[in-house]
Amino acid sequence: MTATPAETLRDIGEAAVLQRIFPKLPAADAALVGPGDDAAVVAAPDARIVITTDTMVHGPDFRLAWSTPHDLGWKAAATNLADVAAMGATPTALVVALTVPAETPVSDLEALADGLREACAALARGCGVVGGDLGASPTFTISVTAIGDLVGGDPVLRSGARPGDVVAVAGQLGLAAKGLALLFARGVDKEGNPDARRARNLRSRFPAEVSAQLAPRPPIYAGPVAALSGATAMLDVSDGLLLDARRIAQASGVVLDLAGRGEGGASAATTGVAEVLHGGEDHALLACFPRAEDVPPPFRVIGRVLAATETDADGRDIGSVTVDGEPAEERGGWDPYAEWAGGAG
Repeated sequence: MTATPAETLRDIGEAAVLQRIFPKLPAADAALVGPGDDAAVVAAPDARIVITTDTMVHGPDFRLAWSTPHDLGWKAAATNLADVAAMGATPTALVVALTVPAETPVSDLEALADGLREACAALARGCGVVGGDLGASPTFTISVTAIGDLVGGDPVLRSGARPGDVVAVAGQLGLAAKGLALLFARGVDKEGNPDARRARNLRSRFPAEVSAQLAPRPPIYAGPVAALSGATAMLDVSDGLLLDARRIAQASGVVLDLAGRGEGGASAATTGVAEVLHGGEDHALLACFPRAEDVPPPFRVIGRVLAATETDADGRDIGSVTVDGEPAEERGGWDPYAEWAGGAG
């Protein structure tokens, strides 16, 4: 029996596709005007909003052979929700733009919408999709803009860490990097091309690692909790612990000394020191607090903030990262241009 060809975007057109997708998208509690008009209207009780955007492109950011459409919707939501949470804000709304090949099955976009809805329900209840755009492109691309509410406090910036603070993290470190390494090593065919069947098998054998890469579950609720607990600095660990810790150190003009051994140290992690320090895409939250007693669950202390030992030509403190008091290795972390130029993307 011949299989019936999947119905594609080209077959039914934009209007019909949107009619299929809209019922699957999550509604936002803060939406005063949702999808359907030229723009959405979202309530902002605090008169301030947090806003961020991120783009995922087939090739450098994901592989369709490894990620299901549901994974893509989930990850597109999760990565943006994490950026809002890292400011100490509560996510309220998403705007989603898709540019995809016209031959894409409509069912793929329906599954992507399911992923968006289920990620919001699991990670940031009340947040939803308030609008977006649908276009045609040879390359499958997802762009999400996320909006958050700061009611209850001020934004937590990268520049607020001070000597004497403790460094803490909420969420997993290293699992996503281990999952990606597994996919590149064992989720490919003999020619090295991503293979869907092998990826499914890997996910069944290593569910925590592979799912951490393809459909991360960052602790979104921990961002506002950290802000209310007095966090002095915070960011989303998307590009690797060392690289992102250095961003706080440089913005604050301090030294972040991370634990490499002992409780909370990188060497104690089951995922391995390299993955913890250099791996990216965990979307954990890295934060600094005035005292260890101020650190709320689910954060755990992994280091301390020290005074900078160097200044630049203008006399400003130069931030850096150490591990157990020793200078941290410079390599590692995600740079999309370096990775793409090197053929890893």
